[in-house]
Amino acid sequence: MPDAAPPIGLRHRLTMVVSERATVPGLATVFGNFSEMPPVLATMAMIGFVESTCLEALRPYLGPHQKTVGTHVDMSHSAATPVGLTVTAEVELIAVEGRKLRFKVECRDDADVIGAGFHERAIVDGAKFMARVDAKAGTKAAQRRG
Repeated sequence: MPDAAPPIGLRHRLTMVVSERATVPGLATVFGNFSEMPPVLATMAMIGFVESTCLEALRPYLGPHQKTVGTHVDMSHSAATPVGLTVTAEVELIAVEGRKLRFKVECRDDADVIGAGFHERAIVDGAKFMARVDAKAGTKAAQRRG
């Protein structure tokens, strides 16, 4: 853990303009054929934007070898946002339990609230985390060979 844990009440806000790449059809090649879906902000893009906002909020409180990883998302996506509108994600750290961090989240576009809920992250040692990931990848590669 860093010398100074992130404080309860820590707030951060980021904005972005919705581009074609962040729409459901724009992400179609990643998860299947969504090309006929409406060109609005994709839920997965909104969640990624929330994660990015949390990362930026935590950056000053992490030690040089620490990272955070998302562990839980509980959010609504209640309104569509077309290309060209600005979306703002605002996060507030509401609980710290050891390495576990819980954020209250709200996303809004130029017209109204588009999503709200909670996001949890865990502080991890980057090298140890990647060693576990590499071991897991190696296990899978060995299973494919065997």
